[in-house]
Amino acid sequence: MNAHSSAASAARSAQDSTVFRVLARIGYVVLGILHILIGAIAVSIAMGGGGGEADQGGAMQQIQKSPAGVVLLWIIVFGLVALAIWQIAEAVVERDPDTKKKWGYRVKFIGTAVAYIAIAWTALTYALGGQSQSSESSQSFSAQLLAAPAGVAMLVLLGLVVTAIGIAFIVRGITRAFKKHLHLPAGAARSGIITLGVVGYIAKGIAVAVTGVLFVVAALTHDPETAGGLDSALRTLAGLPFGAIILWTVGAGLVLYGLFCFARARYARM
Repeated sequence: MNAHSSAASAARSAQDSTVFRVLARIGYVVLGILHILIGAIAVSIAMGGGGGEADQGGAMQQIQKSPAGVVLLWIIVFGLVALAIWQIAEAVVERDPDTKKKWGYRVKFIGTAVAYIAIAWTALTYALGGQSQSSESSQSFSAQLLAAPAGVAMLVLLGLVVTAIGIAFIVRGITRAFKKHLHLPAGAARSGIITLGVVGYIAKGIAVAVTGVLFVVAALTHDPETAGGLDSALRTLAGLPFGAIILWTVGAGLVLYGLFCFARARYARM
């Protein structure tokens, strides 16, 4: 048995495990909680409050301060790691030997897994008593990249990739492509879940796309402080004409995306 076959067999065993499926569904619940917290912080900023950092770090900080916060953070770590492994399994497992998964399909799942692992790492940092400022990390990374040979081009490329991911979220929301990954119930519940998905995906796409644009601006202006991650992206929206309304709308959309994640935990195809 070659290495690829061994990896595929291990991934298939994980997917067939009831315990692992439960952990992966908990991962979706975790994502929901994080997006609701980030959205609530964004709404607070839009209404003139301090709110904190409107990103994963800010959400983790809120959880860290709550009763049983450390326990919750460890649940987040395990849930997201399980969800990441599930995404990797989706990329490598061939359920139908007559149908080969396209490379774009595989890349999407691997990229999603990497994102979940990154969030899990942030949760682990807070669970161990530390803190993480994603805006400062993004600025530091941008500065290091700009100082490298061809750094401007690499940072522009990174920004374009992040922007493309944001646009993909928007398109997925508009086209309702997320439905194919769900066993949707009938009736009003189905319509409600679809509405949450459409609005949530579009709102998240806007936030991610603006983050990507900020990376491009940082590269073209040679100003790494411009690239500040999700929190800076949302605060940039607040600085636009009618920015408070735009930020409030995006923040509310992120809350709805969080609620959609709860529904996804229940109805995801696994």
